[in-house]
Order: sequence, then structure tokens, then C-alpha cells
Amino acid sequence: MSTQRNGEVVVVGGGVIGLATAVVLAERGRRVRVWTRDPAERTTSAVAGALWWPYHVEPLVSARAWALRSLEVYEALAERPEETGVRLVEGVMGGTDPAEVESWTAGRLAGLRRATAREYGGAGTGVWARLPLIDMAVHLPWLRRRLLRAGGTIEERTVSALAEADAAVVVNCAGLGARELASDPSVRPQRGQLVVVENPGIRTWLVDTTSGGEPAYLFPQPGRLLLGGTAQDDTWSLEPDPAVAEGIVRRCAALRPEVAGARILEHRVGLRPVRPAVRLEREVMPDGRLLVHHYGHGGGGVTVAWGCAEEAAGLAAPS
Repeated sequence: MSTQRNGEVVVVGGGVIGLATAVVLAERGRRVRVWTRDPAERTTSAVAGALWWPYHVEPLVSARAWALRSLEVYEALAERPEETGVRLVEGVMGGTDPAEVESWTAGRLAGLRRATAREYGGAGTGVWARLPLIDMAVHLPWLRRRLLRAGGTIEERTVSALAEADAAVVVNCAGLGARELASDPSVRPQRGQLVVVENPGIRTWLVDTTSGGEPAYLFPQPGRLLLGGTAQDDTWSLEPDPAVAEGIVRRCAALRPEVAGARILEHRVGLRPVRPAVRLEREVMPDGRLLVHHYGHGGGGVTVAWGCAEEAAGLAAPS
């Protein structure tokens, strides 16, 4: 097959992991096609709160290395926030020890310190940090444009088997879809719901956990405020639950009272592709072609995207 002889790559999956991987491959000179069932705006990535933080990603040591490499990329992209959707924003990570964060970030987070009582009123300690916060409504279209500029293409099509991809190298970035495509039942959905409201003037982000173990976060994006969230394992429903939405607003208002009366703009639901650990490995298909698996990033896909993409691109290179 000519596409195989030419070393073409098909990336299956058009979320942030698939697009970042495709961009890296294309900018390294590979001929790349992305096959995606849905446009980027309808993927799980589009629903992400998208604060840079390694959330629900294993193996932890690798995830932190991928995250720190991605941090370098996001810091550069934050110089053009209107174009890339990436901004560096200050905020508080509640229930977190600054010394523990310092141990793995190794001085990479400027201004990292213990949050004051005024900044964080929750139980225990909190970390004040300046982190990338990504507006996915801007970032995903930017990734797509960057891929096209590098010579890649994007095709919307449903894939029922990875062998359908007519290329010398196939990269499986199907996220939750890998459960079927890779016959991997260890990939499970974790349902995340959030509420988008008019921003009453909040400029810093906040992440915390209630005494009952429920997550709560507030992420200010241009023209709106994202309130979250949930982490419901093995739940497939994409329909917003009104009772869940009420609980989200209530938890966030307990942290920032001005949120209580904010006008609701939108409800969003996404299914995180949770797996015991990211699958990032390659194998030879029965017909001799190369298959690279790159999925299972849980709620940290945005955080580790660039570090993972570079490693996946290396695996996609001929031996």
C-alpha cells in the first residue's frame, strides 16, 4: 500500500491528546492524518476545566515528567493568550502541602507558597501558585490550525477497528473509545459535570475537596466562570443532572459566596478516560504495521499532553 511505503501516520482520536500527538509528528516531518469520530469541540477535551495539574494520571513519576515538559510548552503559549487560549493565572490548590509540590516541581513553579487564611479558608493547608489555565474553546481550534499548517489533515469518520487505518503507523489516541478499539476493559468512564456561570468578578482559580470528599473548583475563563465538579466512576450518562448542578453551585458558593447568585449560562458533561495507568507503548500489527497505543490519561490529558505527545511520536518512529 503506497501510504504504508511513504511512512504515513494515522492518529485515531481528535481530542487534545490526539491533536497534540499529530502536531508533534507533523512538525517532525511525518505525513499525518487524524481520524476522529467527533470534531474537537464535541470531544471530552472540550469539557475540560483545563487547569495544569496532574489529576488522576498514573504512573505518577512519568506523569509528573510529562506534566513538567508540558508546562514549558504552555508557558511559551501563554505569551499569546488570545491566539492559543493559554493564560498563566494565580490561585489556590486546597488541601495540598507546599513542600510536597516543591519536591516534584523542583522550583519550576514561580511564586509557589503556602496560601494565606484569606486566600484559602478550607481545612488544612493550601498552595498558592501561578499555573496555566487553558480555554479549550480557543485552544482546540488553535491546535487544529497548527496541525493543518504543518501539513496534517483531519477527517471525521467512525472507526470500528484500528486495522481500518490505511497507514504504515497507527497511533491509538481514542481515549474512552480504546475500550472497544483496543479490547481494553480497564479503560473506564469517569463522569465529570460542571456549570458555566457569569463571572461575578473572580480572577483567581480555586480547587478544593469538601469534608464529604466531593470536589469543588472555580476556574475563571474569559467572559465566564467554570464551576465544578464531579468524579463519578463507571457512569456513562452525558445528560446534565439538575441535582448534581445544584450541589456544584452550593459547594462553590461555600468557597466564594458571590457565586451564589451568578446567572447560569450552560451545563456541561464529559467522560474522562480513566485507566490504572496511561498506556503508552507500541506493538506490531498482524500485517507488520506499527501500532502505538496512547490513551488512558484520566482527568489529566491537558496537563500531560505535550510531554506524552513527544514520547508517543518517538515510539511512532521506525526502529
